[in-house]
Amino acid sequence: MKINRDQFLKDGYLVLRSVVPPDALHTLRAEYEILVERQKAVWARDRSPDDPNVWGTSPQPRLHLNRSPLADLIDEQTANTVEIWLHENMQGVSSQLLGVQDAAVTEMMLMCNPVRDHGPAAWHRDLHPIDTAPLQGYIEDIIEAGPRYVQWNLSLYDDDVLQVIPGSHLRLNTSEENEQLLTDPRAPLPGSVQTHLKAGDGVVYILPILHWGSNYSTKMRRTVHGGFSTFTQYNNLNYTTHLSARVRSVFERWTQRSAQKQNITESVLRAAIEKDAAAYCAGLEKLHPERGDKGGILSTVFLCKAACAIALKHHPDLEGVPDDLRRRVASPHPITLNWGPAFADRFSMEEADLLWQRFKPLDALLQTDSEHFVPGFQSGPMRYFFNEMPANFGLQDFINGWDGRFAGE
Repeated sequence: MKINRDQFLKDGYLVLRSVVPPDALHTLRAEYEILVERQKAVWARDRSPDDPNVWGTSPQPRLHLNRSPLADLIDEQTANTVEIWLHENMQGVSSQLLGVQDAAVTEMMLMCNPVRDHGPAAWHRDLHPIDTAPLQGYIEDIIEAGPRYVQWNLSLYDDDVLQVIPGSHLRLNTSEENEQLLTDPRAPLPGSVQTHLKAGDGVVYILPILHWGSNYSTKMRRTVHGGFSTFTQYNNLNYTTHLSARVRSVFERWTQRSAQKQNITESVLRAAIEKDAAAYCAGLEKLHPERGDKGGILSTVFLCKAACAIALKHHPDLEGVPDDLRRRVASPHPITLNWGPAFADRFSMEEADLLWQRFKPLDALLQTDSEHFVPGFQSGPMRYFFNEMPANFGLQDFINGWDGRFAGE
């Protein structure tokens, strides 16, 4: 499929026609509908009397294909729901847009229409600065070397739900946007573009673009949703036994790469423990060989959150960690180098304490003195900066901090 990567990097999104070949659309719809019925049965089976009816109450019921229990319900009859992700029009295009040879699937989902009208969602960026990094860090890294992750909506039926603000992945909110978002975050924003998708079309976009689910109505909606990166992690691959040999081998390759990335992440963190600056920088280069100085400091902020997660595994009552951060870093997020609780077990309590000593000063620079709020994020008020990275602070400043020579304030 022919794409314009320059346009993608400028606008932050591309609408691509006939991503699903027309002769494959009917079969793909039918197979996804089988999974919808299987998931609905699971929700009904597992629901306690006090639990909400997910299918009946959610404004956007979602299926998570690569998570249990649905992952265990994929079989030969529904294999195409996974294999479409490895089609050249998706995996190949994603690799081109990321500027890599072999982009890997991160999450595979299906977004469905609700059973009653819910209207619009709120404008937002898919970004949680409290457990990842401030928006400025993402912007500078994207400008320097392109995105680390691309996200897809692939429509199985005509879909006009998603709207985006072109170019907003490369800037902070304007004062006018902030004013309107504070007044009504569910109204159209000036300059927004509605992504009119026909059945089989896709829109691929760069996070953290400002976007909007403009209307969750009862109109039939089956939109494949998820993304690609070079960093991924799979906890359940049972369903791959039902896939073609070629696709199974690709998932095996991605799993091996994930193990390698985890080992490199461990080596980088151990270099910090040992105050080995050369090994730390060399490890960052191995993790993200295409990144520059801005990418190095963004990865270091990610590693700061990973260090917090490791410290929390050994000290659940770790002082000074907000509850929201505790909850979020407890879940794996490989794209931002948080590999989850099992990875934390690679470090002893003593090592975890030393690791947090190395990163805690940076964590302090990522916070302000009191809670504040910026609209357009998936978060409420907090002390962590939504937008700003530490001022005049680079990789060498972080390394100098190991010996008490910390800058950036």
